[in-house]
Amino acid sequence: MGTTPRRARRHETKALLRAHLAAATRYRHVTHHCPVCHRLQRLAMEHAAEEPAGRPAE
Repeated sequence: MGTTPRRARRHETKALLRAHLAAATRYRHVTHHCPVCHRLQRLAMEHAAEEPAGRPAE
């Protein structure tokens, strides 16, 4: 994901999170114990930190 624009990376992260949670709804999913959720949250926070200060995150 090195040359992917920020919007595309953010969109991809959101899509991964939606897909993961949709697949996990059948089970007793515990978000705070899930390594996939932790990784996706870390990616989302990294993208939020890259946003310019004057521009709101999408």
